Amino acid sequence: MSQPTARKHTALPKAQTLIEALPWLTRHRGKTVVIKFGGNAMVDDDLKAAFAQDVVFLHHAGLKPVVVHGGGPQISKALDRHGIVSEFKAGLRVTTEDAMDVVRMVLAGQVQRELVGLLNRHGPLAVGLTGEDAHTITATKHQPRIEGELVDIGRVGEITKIDTGAIQALLADGRIPVVSSIARSQDDHHVYNVNADTAAAALAAALGAETLMVLTDVEGLYEDWPNSDEVISRLTAKELEKLLPELASGMVPKMEGCLHAVRNGVETARVIDGRVQHSILLEIFTDEGIGTMVVPDATSTGTANSTGTEGES
Repeated sequence: MSQPTARKHTALPKAQTLIEALPWLTRHRGKTVVIKFGGNAMVDDDLKAAFAQDVVFLHHAGLKPVVVHGGGPQISKALDRHGIVSEFKAGLRVTTEDAMDVVRMVLAGQVQRELVGLLNRHGPLAVGLTGEDAHTITATKHQPRIEGELVDIGRVGEITKIDTGAIQALLADGRIPVVSSIARSQDDHHVYNVNADTAAAALAAALGAETLMVLTDVEGLYEDWPNSDEVISRLTAKELEKLLPELASGMVPKMEGCLHAVRNGVETARVIDGRVQHSILLEIFTDEGIGTMVVPDATSTGTANSTGTEGES
């Protein structure tokens, strides 16, 4: 009879992976994680399914995930169908009254419903809401400056207030909130289109989240793009602030969101590659980590916060 030690235990790597995740599970249990869903992960069916699995895994592992989403590609297609030209100024979509109706319909009626449906394949977990609901996100009109002049870009909002009551109630009930990046107006009865990266960062700060995770279509923040594809694995808020003026326009709201988050109580903010299946789990529950992690500046004792080194690549 063969000895047990001689057998090939094909499941052993799975056990090793679970053991590697143990300290991370212990550390994150009970903590709120805000995840901005965007990029390729929103339009690829396999990536969407993997994203939903990751979020449900976090939930069952004892974390409290909150998902925030935009819907740029879907909005552009819908505007085309309605004969409305997509125009961008200062990196933001010009949102006329007609365009706002389409934005609202796509975000709350299409993108959110699909994502809620994917999550709820795994149980009665996800509940969709927009920033309008229960005054979750309030905004005023945003007018960017282009060449020194303020420019009117329509119903694009700048967040002025976050009310986390509805989200906290859902989390307390064991649900997964899925938030569309639409805001109620502070000044009138209209609504605003708000940048989803900015909305996710504002919600993460208001919720006192442990982590903000932003899915992108790149590996992370590059050291010297386009001269190098080396990814910065970790940097402090001050280091990021110095880099902001040099960043490509698409990365600016993502990295500004990370900066806002870690300067307002969020322990880490991470930009990760949403083109990689299960990138959320790889970032949170493995020793290597992927993407770029932003941490608060060093304290007076000379150290960043206690979770500052986790997930370094």
